[in-house]
Amino acid sequence: MSRSVFADTTPLRNNNFRRLWVSSIVTVIGGQLSVVAVPKQIFDITQSSAYVGLAGVFALVPLIGFGLWGGALADVLDRRSLLLVSSSGLGLTSLGFWAQAALGNHNVWLVLTLLAVQQAFFAINQPTRSALLPRILPGEQLVAANSLNMTVFQFGAIAGPVLAGVLIPAVGLAMLYLIDSIALLATLWAVFRLPPLPPTGSARRAGIREMLDGFAYLATQRVLLASFVVDIIAMVFGMPRAMFPQIAQQTFGDPVDGGMALGLLYASMSVGAVVGGVFSGWLPRVRYQGRAVVGCIVVWGLALVGFGFAVGSGGSTLWLWIALGFMALGGAADMISAAFRSTMLQQVATDEVRGRLQGVFTVVVAGGPRLGDLSHGFAAAAVGTAAAAAGGGVLVVIGVLIAAALIPAFVRYRVPTHRPTTTGSTDSAAAAVADYPHDGHLSD
Repeated sequence: MSRSVFADTTPLRNNNFRRLWVSSIVTVIGGQLSVVAVPKQIFDITQSSAYVGLAGVFALVPLIGFGLWGGALADVLDRRSLLLVSSSGLGLTSLGFWAQAALGNHNVWLVLTLLAVQQAFFAINQPTRSALLPRILPGEQLVAANSLNMTVFQFGAIAGPVLAGVLIPAVGLAMLYLIDSIALLATLWAVFRLPPLPPTGSARRAGIREMLDGFAYLATQRVLLASFVVDIIAMVFGMPRAMFPQIAQQTFGDPVDGGMALGLLYASMSVGAVVGGVFSGWLPRVRYQGRAVVGCIVVWGLALVGFGFAVGSGGSTLWLWIALGFMALGGAADMISAAFRSTMLQQVATDEVRGRLQGVFTVVVAGGPRLGDLSHGFAAAAVGTAAAAAGGGVLVVIGVLIAAALIPAFVRYRVPTHRPTTTGSTDSAAAAVADYPHDGHLSD
């Protein structure tokens, strides 16, 4: 019974995956400290959620450009080497954040510029990391591996913000940035231990033509296109995190220097996601994954409506916990949706274009929330935080239902009954991973 309910840990038997997964526990916690520190510093400098929302633009532009280019690079370069370079860049950027905060910087544009550089390295790192999974794991373990990765990420997203809420008043923002840069050493060690991961396709350059080839391939897969569309709807209309500093301070009474409400708000989605990940043993048995994604996004939208209602009902401790509960529910739904969408992409794409498609996926998954930051930041300034959150939730539900009606192939999508087997050691980076057939279930 427990094996069918709790998370499937089979991928952890693979040495390469286990090292990456364990190291990410430390790295994600450190990274989440910066996720809280950057908007907090921007709000401290400007006292405006609109500027916090503007950070979404500074993050989105490099995410788009370098995400697409990084995906192309992952198809023509050794993925291990590319991960080493991009991870080192992330660490150096974190040191830059630490230096400017330690020197007492009050120029918001310097913070925004560092954020743009950081996101450029992230945009190269993320598609490369995702594209290597099918090279070190058999296809039947990808759902479990994605669930494990998302669970540890969300665990860090709980611990990081809670620690940030405690540490900001005690040690200041600079120390949070320094911890993040040190934590990245764990990922560098795990990546260094990987075997070489040379390209398998015929492409030998990462230019505009190669990126366009990836889009041409994606155009033949309507289900994957639909998975991107519904995620954009969920994140652009339904990501209220740019309003968290204002909600924490003005609604729930956090001190100006930061407090526990801010940390709890940032951690609330991840609490639900971790619970969803711990009890994710049933995910591999879901065949109609498109329907599951639509259902999860509807739940996400309704949870945001409840969150907005709680924020607008007063600043008592009771309403804070109710608001956190709605965000936790939304986090669980989002985690399940993301696990299915990641697995669809990894299973459908062939290895020679997988990096480029993961680049597009990174732009959508990471860029959507940045657009959400922008829209919610300005919406909060115009109509208030409660109305912005609840209204966004309503738009999520309406938008995803319209998308499902317009793209019925996504709702009909189901995992093929026959799952190809993989031979050879799962510890080998060159282990063969058979691709699922591109039948009508994928491209109708």
